[in-house]
Amino acid sequence: MRIAKNLAHHKIAVLLIVVLLAVQAFCDLSLPRYTSDIVDVGIQQSGVEHASASQLSARTHDLVEMMLSESDEQLFVEAYDETAGGDYTLTEVGYDQREDLDEAMALPLSVVHYADQIPDLDLDQVKAAFDAGLVSKDDVMSMLDESRESLGDMADTLIAQQGIAAARAEYEQLGVDMDAMQMDYLFFTGAKMLMLSALGMVVAIAIGFLASRTAAKVGRSLRGRLFDKVVTFSDAEIQSFSAASLITRGTNDVQQVQMVTVMLLRMVLYAPILAIGGIIMIARTNLSMGWIVIVAVLAIALILVVLIKVAMPKFKIMQKLIDRVNLVSREMLMGLSVVRAFNREQHEEERFDEASTRLMKTQLFTNRVMTFMMPLMMLIMNLVSVGIVWFGGHAIDAGALQTGDLIAFITYSMVIIMGFLMIGMLSIMLPRADVAAQRIEEVLECEPSICDPDPAVSKDAELSASCVPGAEVVFHDVCFRYSDSAENVLDHVDFTCKPGKTTAIIGSTGSGKSTIVKLVLRFYDVSQGSVTIDGVDVRDVSQHALRRQLGYVPQKAFLFSGTISSNIAYGAEGADDERIRRAADIAQASEFIGEKPEGFKGPIAQGGTNVSGGQRQRLAIARALATDARVFLFDDSFSALDYKTDAALRHELGARLGGKTVIIVAQRISTVLSADQIVVLDEGRVVGKGTHAELMDSCEEYREIAMSQLSEEELAGGGAR
Repeated sequence: MRIAKNLAHHKIAVLLIVVLLAVQAFCDLSLPRYTSDIVDVGIQQSGVEHASASQLSARTHDLVEMMLSESDEQLFVEAYDETAGGDYTLTEVGYDQREDLDEAMALPLSVVHYADQIPDLDLDQVKAAFDAGLVSKDDVMSMLDESRESLGDMADTLIAQQGIAAARAEYEQLGVDMDAMQMDYLFFTGAKMLMLSALGMVVAIAIGFLASRTAAKVGRSLRGRLFDKVVTFSDAEIQSFSAASLITRGTNDVQQVQMVTVMLLRMVLYAPILAIGGIIMIARTNLSMGWIVIVAVLAIALILVVLIKVAMPKFKIMQKLIDRVNLVSREMLMGLSVVRAFNREQHEEERFDEASTRLMKTQLFTNRVMTFMMPLMMLIMNLVSVGIVWFGGHAIDAGALQTGDLIAFITYSMVIIMGFLMIGMLSIMLPRADVAAQRIEEVLECEPSICDPDPAVSKDAELSASCVPGAEVVFHDVCFRYSDSAENVLDHVDFTCKPGKTTAIIGSTGSGKSTIVKLVLRFYDVSQGSVTIDGVDVRDVSQHALRRQLGYVPQKAFLFSGTISSNIAYGAEGADDERIRRAADIAQASEFIGEKPEGFKGPIAQGGTNVSGGQRQRLAIARALATDARVFLFDDSFSALDYKTDAALRHELGARLGGKTVIIVAQRISTVLSADQIVVLDEGRVVGKGTHAELMDSCEEYREIAMSQLSEEELAGGGAR
């Protein structure tokens, strides 16, 4: 089972729980035995436990000695000492060998006390004849054997019971206070039951604590491993699972596994221990009715197998439907403004209702299937009780079973069946949790398509050795296509970005501009050719070392919850206030930051929803500029800025970044006019390279883009607005 794999790193805790469960099972299984003793010994036998009475009169002692075999007689002589009053008391030897003594004395003691009910038998005459040598030991033993045979198959049980009754009669003849003996026994046995109950309670609390703690650690470990794995995924793996599904797997699925782990440690492990202990106790009580329990357990197992077989496929579907509900909810919430703008509230409600209804129907099916379980289980339990009482009543009537033993047998049977009932109740959750564990395992076993090279051959040191502020980024005949596509997104792309220069990439929508940036960042790997930084292939260095060289501003600016300062310093851990202010100045963010009462300590909501699009974009640019990157990548990062801010920002980049390499992806022609090199893409191919002036003369595609956005006068004047 997949859930059990998660416990491999918690072996000591699991072993300790198993030991404690064994102690708890011992406590739970001992209580019915003591209940039986209270009924049989404490009430019916007036507190008399043994046929070997602790006190015997001289007459009883001599008569019992006469009726014992030579081996038993030797034990009997050592077991009793004569007192000054002429009676006999049990010695330490007798107490040590009480069980053997009980077996030996039961029949002779019964004969002594019930001799008056046997016709033509005068034990005093037999004793006198025995002492005179007229009756031998063999004659006496033959008489006892005939008495034993007359009792039939139930001889041992009946003799033991009669022996106890005879011992009680002996105590009464000697004037022992039977009421005091009975109360002493009841109080002593009750005290043992109370101590066992207290021990069981303490152990149960300890088990609950350890099980909860272990399950919590399993949940923490799974969430940590999932997070560590997901952050290594490229965009391809994220898209293959979907963000909604990954969120469900990291929250709902982990919670399912954690909850079932508690029950696995607390109940599932306890059930077999309890069942084995119950079977042992039943064997010690009365094995003849054990078949009732076996039939009940087999019936329960059959019901569980059938129910799980029917419900398991639906549990697998259920988790996917939860993913669907999360997906629809996430889309609706993220696109709420668009939904309202187009009056599509009704449509979104229908989408959500459809996803929710499918989930509801699946849950109803599984719940209805599982509702059959408890009534069937209770029916079996009640039938078992009726069967035990029926057959046990006949056994009591025949003298083969005592009332207390019947009570104990019923209790043990219920304990065993309840153990399987616990598993039955868990069977509702186990299939779903197993599906959840499988879904988690799918993520953990997924190998990311972007992997670091072996440290032995990695060129991290070579890449980090350069002292030049900027880095040379070169695309060598690069082709790229997505794994699920047969067509190239980029086709034989070849250009160089020089240190200290600004390279702009422009082209129509869908021409592959953003893909260029993602290949430099190694969010994807090239299908053909190579991308190098200072002559080192990006695939030959670790992702950490590569991205330390890069400052990235994504197309869609994203901010984290926190403060303005924490967001700017996000990529430069430990950055001082001066560096943060410098980055904000270059990004043209200082003005609006200064207008806020808290300044750089101003709060930022999740996703930056409490600032405008342009402010969010400038803070994202400042975040990249605050790093020690040698190459800055701006993926259409100026689109949300007005032309004045755009121009001021580009001027500051040129003036204050020194020898850094700058790569700008842009839609607006005004953003790229002053670039040292402009690369023009069309349907994934490079159709032009050069400065603005060169491309206006040599590249038709660039000229079309430029003329569609600016007039000839503006183009001639540098695009000022």
